[in-house]
Amino acid sequence: MNFNGIIVGAAVFLSIGICHPLVIRMEYRWGKQSWWVWLLAGLLFSGLSLLVRNDIVSIVLGGFAFCCFWGIHEMFLQEKRVLRGWFLENPARHAYYEARRKEMQEKRS
Repeated sequence: MNFNGIIVGAAVFLSIGICHPLVIRMEYRWGKQSWWVWLLAGLLFSGLSLLVRNDIVSIVLGGFAFCCFWGIHEMFLQEKRVLRGWFLENPARHAYYEARRKEMQEKRS
């Protein structure tokens, strides 16, 4: 039996499960401006996946790298979800959210 596919699938599943809540927390604390953290993490894990000799570990690191790259996109979507009221906004950044809501209203008009 070959368990490589199951191992990689489980690792990617865990990566997605880790990244999604982190996106929510990072947007809440620092806003979408923290997208560069996801970029650096993605580049780091991409580089590591190139250097590791073990195929399964390399694939898992590459999968995690691309989950991080997807996290960049999710940061911007998460801000939109907060603006729509689907997620809690950080009270310390209420003025920022209100300004963004006004921008969105003006674009619609």
